[in-house]
Amino acid sequence: MDLRDVVSEYRYEQDFADGEGQVRIVFADYAVRGDTRVLLHVEADPALRGTGASGRFMQALAEHARAQRLKLYPQCGYARTWLQRHPEFKDVSEF
Repeated sequence: MDLRDVVSEYRYEQDFADGEGQVRIVFADYAVRGDTRVLLHVEADPALRGTGASGRFMQALAEHARAQRLKLYPQCGYARTWLQRHPEFKDVSEF
């Protein structure tokens, strides 16, 4: 499913199906600092943990940031580690 920017909640969200086909969510809360989105917290529904959904979410988020000409500043440890492990998105990461 497509990444959503829920501007009113300062949150990116994306739905994924769990092993039983039930729709679950991965989200990232963020703060706005000009053209930078400070990623405060990334969380996956417990039913999605270990499925790779968080990584697919981060890829979609990085691609969104690139398309929108935004930078991502990861305060969240998971987001920071993911961006460090994916140098192909260095152009959108700011840390």
